[in-house]
Amino acid sequence: MGKGLFITGTGTDVGKTYVTGLLVKKLRENGYECGYYKPALSGAKVEHAQLVPGDAKHVLETAGIHEKPENTVSYIYKQAVSPHLAANLEGNPVDIKVIKKDYQRAQAKYDYVAVEGSGGILCPIRWDDQHILLEDIVKELDLSTIVIADAGLGTINATVLTIEYLRARDIEVKGIIFNRSHEGNIMEEDNQRMVEVLTGVSVIGLVKQNDTELAMKAEKVAELFA
Repeated sequence: MGKGLFITGTGTDVGKTYVTGLLVKKLRENGYECGYYKPALSGAKVEHAQLVPGDAKHVLETAGIHEKPENTVSYIYKQAVSPHLAANLEGNPVDIKVIKKDYQRAQAKYDYVAVEGSGGILCPIRWDDQHILLEDIVKELDLSTIVIADAGLGTINATVLTIEYLRARDIEVKGIIFNRSHEGNIMEEDNQRMVEVLTGVSVIGLVKQNDTELAMKAEKVAELFA
């Protein structure tokens, strides 16, 4: 069975999907059989009368994976809201057993599987007669995480709180990648230093806007998977 890694962010729109695409691309271009899986996605676009999960489509195209995007996401919703609310509005609530089965199918196909979360780690996935948070999926799949964060102002608070939340749930954090980084920016350099000091977790990568390559060695990326 393939090794897995869960990719979460400090919140919505920090560039988690963008960085995930570069991460999977790095592995695949260096001979690693890496696939992609996302448990639940909301805000899907309608194309030819079919819901298309945009995050999955982006990652697959970036990494050169020839799969249908809808085959890499277990639950796809049209409403651009948290998955729990989208399911309440549209039906088809998340079943964690289905997610585990779909993830295991990806594991059987690929040596490495990058699992992308929805929004930040404290994201409600189902909230009706059952209560499922994103962290429950991470635990059910027995995965460690990396945290994607924006490099700019406010990231110290957001990143430290995310990591402390994960630790309180006994979820291992293997590193931080800062997105929208600017070389030589004094504030961003201080953000990186302070986050490392306050959490003890290393900043393992920096991604600039419009980067097409992840500036990390492929073997170091592969070591993040377990």
